[in-house]
Amino acid sequence: MSSLPKFEDHSRQEVKYSTCYMCACRCGIKVTVENNKVRFIQGNRNHPINKGVLCAKGNSGIMKQVSPAKLKAPMLRKQGAERGSGEFEIISWDQALDILTERLRKIRETDPKKLAFFTGRDQMQALTGMWATQFGTNNWAAHGGFCSVNMAAAGLYTMGHAFWEFGDPDWDRTKYFMMWGVAEDHASNPIKLGLEKLKRRGGKFVSVNPVRTGYQAIADEWVGIRPGTDAMLALSMIHVLLRNDQFDWDYLVRYTNAIQLVVCTPGQKGDGLILRDENGKPLCWDLEQETFVDATQPDVKPALFGEYTAPDGRPVKTVMTLIAEKYLDEQYSPENAEKVTGVPAEQIERLALEMEHVAFK
Repeated sequence: MSSLPKFEDHSRQEVKYSTCYMCACRCGIKVTVENNKVRFIQGNRNHPINKGVLCAKGNSGIMKQVSPAKLKAPMLRKQGAERGSGEFEIISWDQALDILTERLRKIRETDPKKLAFFTGRDQMQALTGMWATQFGTNNWAAHGGFCSVNMAAAGLYTMGHAFWEFGDPDWDRTKYFMMWGVAEDHASNPIKLGLEKLKRRGGKFVSVNPVRTGYQAIADEWVGIRPGTDAMLALSMIHVLLRNDQFDWDYLVRYTNAIQLVVCTPGQKGDGLILRDENGKPLCWDLEQETFVDATQPDVKPALFGEYTAPDGRPVKTVMTLIAEKYLDEQYSPENAEKVTGVPAEQIERLALEMEHVAFK
């Protein structure tokens, strides 16, 4: 029997362990290097994030090093060439820095705000932001501002964790998982593993997205929402939960500002602000003491709903009262939300009540 042909000279190769930089997941990777150049990339089975799974973007990470389109030196448009003609010539870094320094000097001396720039996934947004501030412009942005920063903020407020990519949802206990819109090119390996675990256990996976590709293709229920109307869908579901008195009273009292009192003096100074004592502490109404007390104290017995008159005579209402007054309005009913989102009213109500059933029953 003839031996298999030798495709690789493994004696000239070595494996380096690192993390993928193609998205924020930072999946573990094994990089095979030959002659100090990347030969190919594989997933690291021993890494806790991806356990060896690597998406197409991760596998193509090699192109960051070997792509023929990669710029290897500064390039300047040829003299006399029209913008967009694609005619460039290579220049030195010193020459490039001198050109930029002169251009930036003129902008800063005239109007710094005329400078606008965008940086990619550099993970140095604090530095670029500080630089922009020192230069004098606020017209700057970065990849994270359109992707991970808003996602991190939402994660902190909903799950207590910044990044869902790292598999923070409790996949081992979750019975009902609703995903609201995920970029189709963001092939998070941790969430793939988590969804597989969820579905193997019989949990329900609902996906809210205008298109049914990627994660939506394996969802138990796809909600084909009209683009840009997610907020209306969420507020209509809140309407349903409020109308049916289905929310966690104890959680709202302990972990949110729902019990705090808001000044209600439309058109006057202080309207919409939290009522505070002389030490700046937010106030609530204690049902047992029947008086205003520090809302941050652990032993208060606060009113979640109610409207009162502050010691200085101003009318006040709890945050939860204002929320209920606003979102119980008919404009947020499933019937009206259907007109905006394209999601049937029956489906909106059913989804809200399904979540309620899983949470409280």
